[in-house]
Amino acid sequence: MEEIILVKNGELALKGLNRSSFEDILIKNIKRRLRSFGEFEYKKSQSTIMIIPVGECDMDSAADAVGRVFGIAAYTRSASVEKDMDVILECAPVYLKEILDGADTFKVNAKRSDKAFPFKSPEISALLGGKLLEKFSHLTVDVHNPDVTVTVEIRDENAFIHADQTKGAGGMPVGTGGKAALLISGGIDSPVAGYMMAKRGIQLTAVHFASPPYTSVQAEEKVHALLRQVAKYSGHIHLITVNFTEIQQQIRKSCPEPLFTLIMRRFMMRIADRLAINDNCAALITGESVGQVASQTIYALGCTDAVTTLPVFRPLIGMDKDEIISVSRKIETFDISIQPFEDCCTVFTPKHPRTRPTVKMLEDAETALDVEGLISSALSNTKILEIEV
Repeated sequence: MEEIILVKNGELALKGLNRSSFEDILIKNIKRRLRSFGEFEYKKSQSTIMIIPVGECDMDSAADAVGRVFGIAAYTRSASVEKDMDVILECAPVYLKEILDGADTFKVNAKRSDKAFPFKSPEISALLGGKLLEKFSHLTVDVHNPDVTVTVEIRDENAFIHADQTKGAGGMPVGTGGKAALLISGGIDSPVAGYMMAKRGIQLTAVHFASPPYTSVQAEEKVHALLRQVAKYSGHIHLITVNFTEIQQQIRKSCPEPLFTLIMRRFMMRIADRLAINDNCAALITGESVGQVASQTIYALGCTDAVTTLPVFRPLIGMDKDEIISVSRKIETFDISIQPFEDCCTVFTPKHPRTRPTVKMLEDAETALDVEGLISSALSNTKILEIEV
């Protein structure tokens, strides 16, 4: 008997003739995530990926990491045994002892894809159920709402014995949906936006704007910590940090105060757009939600989108703050986001920001600035960091 991890790949089953290529990308992503936990072999079979340890492996950490890989609907640690009923009856009580010791009720679910196996599914369930009742006298059978569902899968390769599956991260494998640039601050929203788009298969590049000395080194480190947490789900993230100080100073010096934030956002979108195209991204991602702040009214969003050439994805657009916070707690970015290190979005915030701007109003205000010169200067003053997990 050996222990393996069985992965069910959910949505990929709908991909028809393209399913195999999506599964190959999923396996590649799993391999990257598990490389520090030992050596594993990978086999595909009937919408299931088998992760088989080679030698000593950290199975606890491997299973935990698998649970964060997008494209996985469910997973379970499983005993892999010979396709022999006597072997199944001998191994199941041993492998499942810990979980069954802590349960009061159970049922057995048998799946027989190998129709040459001499026992049919109801017979397998009855035989194993009887064996488990014999070995665990405190258990009773509950076919409707059991504490534990014991599953036996008879496949072409082997028989697999496991208990309840664990829900996976869902979504699509990262890399199957293209590549996009996430504008990330140190706040609650943008890491959640990145997580949600990565869940749809988008590979992330991140763009962060820093304004030293108005923003601190700790504020940049906070962003690195947020991205490391997102990367537990998305995989590798290429981070570009842009020095934004000169632009903000020139905006404060030359533009009407009620428009400070909107003009700043337009510069961010222009710069991110160019960096994204240079990094082969096909879209931008922001953490904006309609009406959350003055720069996120539908009028303001239209004015910032007017300066981009790439489409802008806003996965949080219809969510309220409580919903966003709920996701941030789930992915464990919330406690990092609320650390008290200000980002450049809070620098020079106007007292009475304009909430119903027009593109012409902003274009007129920007005539006081050397827009292209400021953008070129910012693009020549960037730092690169690779965020790995």
